[in-house]
This record gives sequence, structure tokens and C-alpha cells, in this order.
Amino acid sequence: MKVPLLDLQPQLEQLRPRMLAALTRVLDSTGYILGPEVSAFEERIAAYCGTSFGVGLSSGTDALLAALMSLDIGRDDLVLTTPYSFFATMGVVLRLGAWPVFVDIDPDSFNMDAAQAEAMLAADRKNGKKIKAILPVHLYGQCADMQRFAALSAEYGIPVIEDAAQAIGAEYPFVRADGSVQWQRAGSLGLCGCFSFFPSKNLGGIGDGGMLPTSASDFAGIVRPLRTHGAEPKYFHQRVGGNFRLDAVQAAVLAVKLDHLDQWHQARAENAAKYRQFFAEAGLVNNPVELPMEVYAGIAGAAEHRHHIYNQFIIRSPRRDELRQYLQDKQIGCEIYYPLCLHQQECLPTQVSRNQHFRVAEQAAATSLALPIYPDLTVEQIAYVVETIKDFYSRGS
Repeated sequence: MKVPLLDLQPQLEQLRPRMLAALTRVLDSTGYILGPEVSAFEERIAAYCGTSFGVGLSSGTDALLAALMSLDIGRDDLVLTTPYSFFATMGVVLRLGAWPVFVDIDPDSFNMDAAQAEAMLAADRKNGKKIKAILPVHLYGQCADMQRFAALSAEYGIPVIEDAAQAIGAEYPFVRADGSVQWQRAGSLGLCGCFSFFPSKNLGGIGDGGMLPTSASDFAGIVRPLRTHGAEPKYFHQRVGGNFRLDAVQAAVLAVKLDHLDQWHQARAENAAKYRQFFAEAGLVNNPVELPMEVYAGIAGAAEHRHHIYNQFIIRSPRRDELRQYLQDKQIGCEIYYPLCLHQQECLPTQVSRNQHFRVAEQAAATSLALPIYPDLTVEQIAYVVETIKDFYSRGS
């Protein structure tokens, strides 16, 4: 049986007529740069996230870059973030002449450890307050501990930028003083969020795209002209921006897909539950396979909220590289996200020491493996994946 890591064909077949109609509408309009398609999609994403504004951008990377540029982050500034993420999280910092400051990740969520972040901010306060932004990543579709990061933002006067590239639609539980819980969606939890519409995301385009949701009108007013080289009005530049625009073609297609996003989230959650069932029945849970933790599952009301949208279903296992090869030999798609931590990348300048060690992040990089989790995965395919993993470990070393 063949089980791809991702199969977009069923989604395409279901939506083909509407997508073609949307593409034809854009084509016939001859309005291909920004325009009403982008504006309408921005409004829908803002409404979906619970923010006042959405700014369409050319990619998730450019959303991060524009966010940091809007805060005037530049040479020798510091940005507090995680060492365990896609390269763009660090790359945008380095491109501005700033430096990433890393703290280790939480072993259950894979997200930046808020307690270690607090200690780093306290040390920075004593050393001249060079940290200018906090950049948590909602890795794999589960939000970082945003209640604590929001508190740190207020205490230290440092904005929080959400790297929510993998987390559109994920909900986070803010616990109020009276004990009640307010669930909010990723993108509305900090100064702004940064989404990616790369085709493999839960909401993916037919090319690259990104979005920056925010409720800060002044901030949105800075970001918007940055996507057109900083021009405001046209041909008058008070800032240096870039060509960061979301294409009308992408906005039109994404608007069609947005109608189905929550349905796809639900399908991914159901697939995750099937994995848990089959791994338990196979006797593999924690022996030797560690399944992903749903860290907010115990919060009041969690069953009615999407606290994990499963952009990826990540297991941790011994002999990971051998297991990966075995699965691929059996025509099962799988991938490592990510095999090398950011602080270990060769391109990192000498000003940021590659001799740092972040034990939890490095263990995750050595043991984590993504299994297929896309919405149209069948029960038979999930069962085959688990059966094949059981066969691998039953063979011994």
C-alpha cells in the first residue's frame, strides 16, 4: 500500500470547479496585483482569527520579515526565539542585521519554554535591554504558552510576534483571574501573527503566500506600505520596504479553500485520534514510540476547541533514521522536521556561537519523525503505517 506524506489531489478534485471559476474571475479582471480579491481575503482572515486587520503578503517568511521591519529591528538588536523551527524564524532576524537569542523548548509541546524565556529577559534587563522582540513559534499546529508570553511582553515592554506559519485556526486558552477560560485563535495572541499559505499547510495556496493579522491599527498602517517597497503614497518612500505582496490569484484560491478549513482541521484531528488508537492497540505507546502531546487537552472546554490543528503528526522514536528508511522502503511518506537545530546551522555568524547546547531541542531533532496526517488519509492507510512501524521494531536492532 502506498501512503504519501501529503496528497492534495482529493482536495483539488473536490474544489476544482470553484477554483477554476475563481482563477478565471481574476484572469478576466486583469487586476493581478493586490486589488479587491486580496482585500476581501484579508477581511475574511481577520474575521476568522478575531483581529481587526489582515495584511496579505507574499509568504510566511515575508510576513515575519515585514513584522520585524515594522518594529525597526536592525543591526545588533536581539530577538528572543526558539532553536527548533524552520529556518525562516532565524533567517529574517539575521537578514536585518539583528541576532537571535535562543532558549530551549518545552519537551511536551516542542515550543519555546516560557520559563527559560523569562530568565533570559531578566538577564537582558541587566545587560542593557537589547532584546527588542519575542518570537514564539506555534510548532506543528499547537500554540506556544501565550498567556506567559503575553505577561512577559507586558512586564518587559517587548512586543510578541507569533510565528503561526503552521497554526492557522489553532486555539489557545487564556485563563482569566476568575478561573474562566477565553479561547482565542492563533494570530490574535500577540502584536501580530504571521501565517504561511505554502501548499502543504492546512490552508495552502497554489504557490506561496502569507498573511499578517493584527488588531493594532498603527502597526497595520506601517506593514501595508512595506509590502510595496515602503511607498505611501505611491512613489513616495519614507521607509525601505520590499516586494512583499500577496497575489490576487492566490487570494482568490485561498478564499475558496477557507470555506473548508475547519472541516479539514477536524479530519486531521480524527486521523490523529486513529493513530493514537492503533498505536495503543499495537502496544507501542511509550514503548518505544512517543506520541505528540496535546498540552491544552485538560483545560476546561478543550473538547469544543481546536487546540491542536495537526499541521504535522510528530512521533519520537529510537533509531529514527532507520525507521524513516524502512517506512520509505514500504512506500510510506515521512519526513524530519527538523534534522538540525537553528543554533547548529553552518551559516550562523560567529557572533552567535554554534557551541551553544539546547538539550531538549537537540533530542527532538534526533528522534522526531512526521507521519502522514492530511485530511483525506484513510483508516486503512493509518493502520498500515502503524502496522509497518510495529513490524520494524519487532525485527530488533
